[in-house]
Amino acid sequence: MRAVAVRERELTPFVTGPIVSVKSLIVWSWLVMSVLQPPALFSLSTSAVLSTFEQIALASLSLASVASASTTTSICFAAPVGAFGAVVLVRVSAQPPRASVSDSDATMARGERTPQSLREIALAALAAEIESCRACPRLVAWREQVARERRAAYATQEYWGRPVAGFGDAQARIAVLGLAPAAHGANRTGRLFTGDRSGDFLFAALWRAGLASQPTARARGDGLELRDCFLTAAVRCAPPANRPTPEERDRCLPFAAREVEQLGDLGVIVCLGAFAWDAALALCGVRLRPRPRFAHAGELAVSEAVTLLASYHPSQQNTFTGRLTEPMLDAVLRRARELAGLPFHATR
Repeated sequence: MRAVAVRERELTPFVTGPIVSVKSLIVWSWLVMSVLQPPALFSLSTSAVLSTFEQIALASLSLASVASASTTTSICFAAPVGAFGAVVLVRVSAQPPRASVSDSDATMARGERTPQSLREIALAALAAEIESCRACPRLVAWREQVARERRAAYATQEYWGRPVAGFGDAQARIAVLGLAPAAHGANRTGRLFTGDRSGDFLFAALWRAGLASQPTARARGDGLELRDCFLTAAVRCAPPANRPTPEERDRCLPFAAREVEQLGDLGVIVCLGAFAWDAALALCGVRLRPRPRFAHAGELAVSEAVTLLASYHPSQQNTFTGRLTEPMLDAVLRRARELAGLPFHATR
C-alpha cells in the first residue's frame, strides 16, 4: 500500500457541525484492503462512505466527551472514495485533559499544536476566524500601518499586525478581559498582553496567584502556560490612541462572548478597567438599571455560575502613578480564585 505522508500542521477540518471542527488526518492510499474486502470495496458509493464516516466520528466523539477514562484514544476509520482508499484518523480524548495552552509548543489559539479536547478544537477554530477578521476598516488600517512602520526598538522584528485571539487554559475557571491589543505589544507579538509594560505587570501578578507558569511574557514560544485562566479582550485589533469606538467594540464583542461560551467551567470574569467592565456587562446580557458602575474590586453576580470582578487596568498610567499597585491586583486575583472555588497557593 502506498500512502502520502501529511504533517500535523497540514491537517484540515473533516467533520463539522455540532462539534464545530475536528482536525482529521486524511491520507490517500491505494485500495485499503485491510479494512474492506475487494468485492465490497467497490460496492459502496462515495456519499455512503462519507456518511458512514461522519456518523462513526460523531458517535465516537460524543462517547469520548462523556467517558470517565483518563487515557487518550486514537480511532482510525478506513473506506474507499472513488478509486482510492481514504484513511481518516480522528484523535479524541476519552476525558478532555486539563491542559493549558503551552507556548513552548506555540499557542493552540493559532492552531500551532494538536488540540487535545473538544473545547480546544472549538477555541482553535474560533481563533482562526478572529485572526482573519477585517470588519473594522479604521482598525485594519491602523494595525497594518503600525506593523509596517514599526517602533525603532523593534525595527528588526516581524510584527503580527492582525487581530489577536484569546489564549489560555480551555478548562479555565477564571477569564481575564482586557481592552484591546497594544500597538507595539500584542499587535507585534500576536499574543494578548505580551511584550509591553501592562503585560509585565499582569503576568507577574498571575504568576504570584498561581495562574501562570512564569512571571514574564516576551513572545510566543517563551514557555508561558496559563492554569485555570484564559485571557481575552473586548476588541481584537490595536486601536489608534488605544481608543476603540463604541461601534468597533460592539462589532468585535461577539468574539469574546463566543470564547466565554466555550469555557464551560468559567466562574469569574476579571475586568481590567471600565471599558472591559462595560463590555462584560454587554456580553453577559446585564440590563440592570441603574447600570452597575465600575469600581476597583467591585463584584457583580451575573448568573448563578458567573461573577464579574473589577480591577483597574494595569496600564503604565495606573501602575506608575500608584493608582494600581501589586498588592491591589494580587487581592483581586486572590478573590477571583476564591469565587472560582480554587484553593489559593501564593507563589511567594
